Amino acid sequence: MDPGDPAGGDPTGGDPAGGQDMLLFLQTLQSLWSTQQLQQLKEEAWRGFAAMDNPRAGLLDLLESSRGWRCKGPSLEAWVACELEHWLQIQPPPGTPQGSLGLKQLQARAVRILVESPSRLTKPLVSIFQLQDTDQSPLLAYVHQLHQEGKFKEAVTLGMKLGLQPELDVEEMSTPLLLQDKANLVERYVDGFPGLQRRLLALMDSWCQPGFDIRTVARRYPQVTSLRLEKLSPRVLTRQVLRLLERFSLDPASCPNVAAQQHLAALRYLCYKRFVERSMSQANWADHVRGLLGPNEWLQEQLLRLLASHGDVATVAQCALDLLLPEERLPASVAVELGRLRLQERTAKAPFDDMKDHYYQLPIAREDVHFLASWEDLARHEEELLQPGQVVSVDLEWRPSFCAGDRPQASLMQVAVEGRVFLLDLPALSRPTEVQASQAFFRLVSQLLTDPSITKLGYGMAGDLKSLGASYPAFAHMQTQLQGSLDLLQVHRQMQVASMPAPGVDADGSPRGLSLLVQQVLGKPLDKTQQLSNWDRRPLDEGQLLYAAADAYCLLEVYQALRREPARFHLSEDLARSLRPGRRERAGAQEPPPMQEAWQAPVAADKDTAPEVPARAFRVVCDNMLQGLARSLRCLGADVLVLGTSEDHRRAAEVARREGRIILTSGLPYHKLRAQVGAGRCLWVDCSLKAPQQAKAVLRHFNVRVTPADIFSRCPACNCDQYLKVSKDMMTQLLRLNGHQESPSGTGKRTPGEGGGHRPGETHGGCTYDPPCRWLEEADLQASVPATLDNGTRLQLAGVPAGVLQRVGLRHFYCCTGCGKVFWEGSHLGRVTSQFHEVLNSAPSSREPSRAPNQASGPS
Repeated sequence: MDPGDPAGGDPTGGDPAGGQDMLLFLQTLQSLWSTQQLQQLKEEAWRGFAAMDNPRAGLLDLLESSRGWRCKGPSLEAWVACELEHWLQIQPPPGTPQGSLGLKQLQARAVRILVESPSRLTKPLVSIFQLQDTDQSPLLAYVHQLHQEGKFKEAVTLGMKLGLQPELDVEEMSTPLLLQDKANLVERYVDGFPGLQRRLLALMDSWCQPGFDIRTVARRYPQVTSLRLEKLSPRVLTRQVLRLLERFSLDPASCPNVAAQQHLAALRYLCYKRFVERSMSQANWADHVRGLLGPNEWLQEQLLRLLASHGDVATVAQCALDLLLPEERLPASVAVELGRLRLQERTAKAPFDDMKDHYYQLPIAREDVHFLASWEDLARHEEELLQPGQVVSVDLEWRPSFCAGDRPQASLMQVAVEGRVFLLDLPALSRPTEVQASQAFFRLVSQLLTDPSITKLGYGMAGDLKSLGASYPAFAHMQTQLQGSLDLLQVHRQMQVASMPAPGVDADGSPRGLSLLVQQVLGKPLDKTQQLSNWDRRPLDEGQLLYAAADAYCLLEVYQALRREPARFHLSEDLARSLRPGRRERAGAQEPPPMQEAWQAPVAADKDTAPEVPARAFRVVCDNMLQGLARSLRCLGADVLVLGTSEDHRRAAEVARREGRIILTSGLPYHKLRAQVGAGRCLWVDCSLKAPQQAKAVLRHFNVRVTPADIFSRCPACNCDQYLKVSKDMMTQLLRLNGHQESPSGTGKRTPGEGGGHRPGETHGGCTYDPPCRWLEEADLQASVPATLDNGTRLQLAGVPAGVLQRVGLRHFYCCTGCGKVFWEGSHLGRVTSQFHEVLNSAPSSREPSRAPNQASGPS
């Protein structure tokens, strides 16, 4: 069999349907199909099969002459194929034995159809034409032929449909698709084949090795025209590999380059915590860094560069001494300083290590901090822990993790009561061999958390209980059983403290989270230098014990202060009532109150006095981690540039200074960027929020005015604000010329393509989208095939789904002149208007009306 053989028709000669008139047969089936008379349809089809001399050839004629089966959704052609499969299983016709010339020719035609067929046609075609039993050599040759012709997606898809993956080179098949950012298809290709999964991950891991240039791979595939090399940077590839390692349950050690990239990211984070935030002690920092470095010389070299960017020679030398770095790898100046440190037998002391007076101090004596590690300890203090009617605070600590896939267990539970703190050693108390201790521990903790008469205070209790349940299955459902709790994180989010930043701020090096709450209420922040220490280590050192005790006890003091003076902290009446004893809510009984502000900029902007900025005049540059925020802001008319994956953060400062843009960043270089562009020109964005929440907070902070006319005035994909209107007739012609013909039986369902998008249609007020832009004319096209504008932009016609031209009421299309993305009318405008109604409705009455009649805006 030669799948590439163009021979078609009936291999035995004559009419493939024999005495049956094929046209009449199809007309009869189509009539019954349209009325959904399925029983009559089946009977008529089976009579037709029996009347044909060669029903297999008849099916191929039907599929080759129709395009309805290529569309998504049910089709008559696919139904006929399934019915023929069932009919042949019951009464196979004679004359087409396996290996015969006639069957081979039919198989060749069937394979060509399989390349384009949807998955629902795969099984019946394989069964009808006995493809699972045929010689695989011609099938493999056809797959290779498709690959050599640059039809990489088609080759991989056909290989999957025929189950040929073990016979094909996974690197050869996967590489072109990865270069085009089609990792999802590659993932499906190796699904169910552990050996191929390991080879795929080994390939992706090799692209993460230091100094590797992905462009050398791309040059081997000149047929790949839509390269997405920015998706193959070591950082992005590392995330993909880690996800696949977890999905395929493979050993992370099989990807050493990815592990090194992970460790490098962790080193950057630790250096930021130590030298920028100054929230880690030198001992804890060195402890973690030693575990990450190991003998890896490349990581040692990267660490030295990081240290040099954060400190002077003396700092680098001190760190090299603490980490026992090989002296031969140190720069000459650092080696000299290191020798001087050794000779003087001293340890350089960081200037920020001794700042205890600046932080909250535990107000109880050291002997009132109890470490409980046995059932005797629990029994001795059980009465104090379970005293009815009291208020206790609860917290957890666990070893920090710097690598994906590493899920450390909760290691310490802190329970504070008035005048005392109890530190429960979770690994010791839950040890299976210590039956008595583990039973007493589970009983005590369960009773404490479910007793509604005991008020439990926490900060982010949901996360703590989730970690507790993940670490110890006996507590897996404790989050739903918790009673009598008050999460001060939710209270903190509602506080409106004058001249104080909102939760989540990292302005001027100030604290965040619980430390910020303690500072706002009690006057001093928490000392977080022990937060990232190794909580699995035993015995815990004195600094860890005091930190853990203070972390829990401060909640009691904050609670009492808020109860005494709720008005001082601008708490609502409902929140003030919730602080009173007996008003605790069962965990999960209600949604947490929304944050009043997602974050605040380094320099607070007063909404009442800050000048109003029109959305289209609001110009920002975002780092690469804020792609979702960038799209949301572009949807609202803002001018947003996004750094490329490989661009350094310093590029943001250059663009901001040159073009007068504001920097939005979620990364570690926030402090450096703010220093380069000045106060109020750099905003730190909380990545834990969803993009719409981020966008709303940014607009409110900078007092940006958004009207419905601004929505979709820019292309969310490329930031261009120039569109061309394309008539329905011209779009039909362009689609046909470029091989994207519409099916008359298309469903018209709006589904996004790789290059396409959706067009908002009517808003809830009845407006339709009709922006002021000129019509696309033939003179605007540099070429019709492929459709290319005179500025060189190629229209992304592949993104227009099958059937959209048949939609009732569709008037025209729009194309972005910057990237060629095609849009059409739909419901997206109404959804976006509803999603951002708070921003749109925030404009005072003196502004323009929030919605102008007969006007809407740009593409979605």
